[in-house]
Order: sequence, then C-alpha cells, then structure tokens
Amino acid sequence: MDMKHPFSQFHYCPECGSGHFMINNEKSKKCDACGFVYYFNSCAATVALILNEKNELLVCRRAKEPAKGTLDLPGGFVDMHETAEEGVVREVREETGLIVTETLYRFSLPNVYVYSGFEVHTLDLFFLCKVERTDHIEAHDDVTDSFFIPLSGIRVEDFGLASIRKGLKRFMESHRMLGA
Repeated sequence: MDMKHPFSQFHYCPECGSGHFMINNEKSKKCDACGFVYYFNSCAATVALILNEKNELLVCRRAKEPAKGTLDLPGGFVDMHETAEEGVVREVREETGLIVTETLYRFSLPNVYVYSGFEVHTLDLFFLCKVERTDHIEAHDDVTDSFFIPLSGIRVEDFGLASIRKGLKRFMESHRMLGA
C-alpha cells in the first residue's frame, strides 16, 4: 500500500473552502485566502494489557482491516471528551464484554494506522488493566474471538499491527525484568 502524508489528502481549507490550502511547515497547512492554519496532530488510541490469574495475556482476533484475521490486543481510539482511561475501559467492554476495574498507564508509542486508505497518525497509550472476572469473555465490535494465551506462548509475529508487536515486545521485556 502506498502510504500518504495527511497533507496529500487535504486539498481545501476547512474554514473557507479555498483551494489555496498550502503546506505551512512539517506539521501544518495554511490557507492563503483566509489565513486559517490547521495542525496535523496525533489521535489518541489505547491498548489494554490484561493478565488473568494464570499470568496469561488476553488477545483478540481482528474482525476488520487493517490486518483482518491476525491477533491483536483490546483497545481503540479515544473518543472526544473522554480520558484515555475512560477510552480503554469502554473499548475493552465493547470488544470483550469484560469490566475493567483498574487501569495503570505503562507507556506510549507513536503509530500510523491506515483506515480506508487514510493514514491516521496515533499515539498508542498502553495500559495494564485489571478486570472484574476473566471466566466469561465475549467477542464483539472489532473482534471475532478473544482468549487468553500464556505469556510463554506469545508469538509477537502473529500480531498484525506493527505498533502492537512493538508494544508487546516492550511489555514482555519489562514483565520478565520484574520477575513476574
């Protein structure tokens, strides 16, 4: 797939509709007609790391592109007027039916998520989440299946999204260092 910078997909000023919407710098475009400046910033997205009492990690199988059919972790975009913590709680419930009782921010990674041929630049926020119960998981929304895998059985290459692979590697390394 030919990746495009968001600049190449926005041709008209969102304020006045002018076609004189030009690159202002590496992060923004400016309208020569009305002076409006638009900055292209990252969208916030969340990723849930959920371990059960057997130290197994909850994984999902993607129902949609990109990377349909590959493994993933629960999560998704943070909605407007929502904190990242609220977003990860909502996404876990939407995708798995599980109720998150505690969120602990771990780290973030920049990412480019291609949706409908459009590059969405995201900042993926990884949270270690505790849930009420792990004995009944459902697959909803963007996933076809959800299940636990022993940490020793995690094959990072089975995960379809590069940012998830990178985040999993980082989580697994820190988890080993903590002796968990």
